[in-house]
Amino acid sequence: MSDVVIRVEHLSKYYRLGQIGGDTLRADVNRWWAAARGKPDPLARIGEQGAGSPRNGELWALRDVSFDVRQGEVLGIIGRNGAGKSTLLKILSRITAPTTGTVKIRGRVGSLLEVGTGFHPELSGRENIYLNGAILGMKRVDITRRLDDIVDFAEIEAFLDTPVKRYSSGMYVRLAFAVAAHLEPEILIVDEVLAVGDAAFQKKCLGKMEDVSKRQGRTVLFVSHNMAMISSLCGHGLLLDHGEVRNQGPAGAVILGYATGGESSPAAVDYRKANRSVGDGMAQLLAGAICDLTRTPVTEVAIGEGFVVRMDYRIAADIDRRFVPNFHFYRADGSCAFVVAATDVTPMRAGVYRAECRVPANFLNDGLYSVSLALSSFESGVDVHFHEQGALMFNVRDPMDDVATRVGYNGPIPGAVRPVLQWTISAVH
Repeated sequence: MSDVVIRVEHLSKYYRLGQIGGDTLRADVNRWWAAARGKPDPLARIGEQGAGSPRNGELWALRDVSFDVRQGEVLGIIGRNGAGKSTLLKILSRITAPTTGTVKIRGRVGSLLEVGTGFHPELSGRENIYLNGAILGMKRVDITRRLDDIVDFAEIEAFLDTPVKRYSSGMYVRLAFAVAAHLEPEILIVDEVLAVGDAAFQKKCLGKMEDVSKRQGRTVLFVSHNMAMISSLCGHGLLLDHGEVRNQGPAGAVILGYATGGESSPAAVDYRKANRSVGDGMAQLLAGAICDLTRTPVTEVAIGEGFVVRMDYRIAADIDRRFVPNFHFYRADGSCAFVVAATDVTPMRAGVYRAECRVPANFLNDGLYSVSLALSSFESGVDVHFHEQGALMFNVRDPMDDVATRVGYNGPIPGAVRPVLQWTISAVH
């Protein structure tokens, strides 16, 4: 159709692991020569199969991916770590080439991918703005006309003429998003790098992306693990799993399928297996899960069932302070359902801890929820040691025959909670 601005057809991306990447050229040659003779990888660790073997030597980051994106559409791309989301965006941004398949794009593309992508570290913030504009094919006078808006949005005026190699990751993201959004690309591609910014800046970026798509009619591709963000911003969704498209369609339906999708569901996360560190050095988030009352991870609970939210974390050293676990529950539209924090917390010694919070039956209303996992202390003001937004996601199902909350009424019941409270009914004489 004439309004299609991105067409992806049978796209695949293949990586052959272990062929290079040793510490020295000699190591790489030894690895290659061993593979050529059918010998084990000499650099493999004890107990591991060689990286050049058929089992571990091949990786299809994407396999036979096809979809269309229309002008003005906001597409949310979701999936677990390693699903192929970032690889797809790099191909669409022409940073890397596909192995097979075709990508057809109509319009200028602005991308915000990994922190620092597209910036020259030795150049100042001002110089990098002009560099990015030139890459997009803009004239210098047009870039100058938008310079003040970019600087105001990024809030880095005091550091505009400082080399960006001295910027913090948050400053990088502020400037990169401001550049990508204000240099007027027809297609804006944003990876989950926004998670580096603070909550206020994230909200500001979401507002800008909504303005770009709805008011200016531009196309946005957005990758995030925060389902509340995806739900509130995106009209359509694309679910990737192990490099393949598992679902695509209206964002709400795709998110619901992801939340209840068994092993691929984000109702349980383990940051140790994902090789990802979340924390400030004093404390580190290790894992989290939504569980039934037998402590078995689940993706869905009924309104009439209680459930448990579980979080594992590590305290790094013996510090005389109270670390307070707290969970933030959000609905699919991004609104906060409630926040709960542990009470009667005593100072903890170094070690690994598990915090569990039991949510009673007949408390939450039906619908999709995300849970942010956080750990804070309050000895010297408010210290947030980690706050992983949208870490977990699960669905609350309405069985429609729930006598405790429906009492015969089968219509929609609004609200974030549906509690069973005590009533008294008596005749008044």
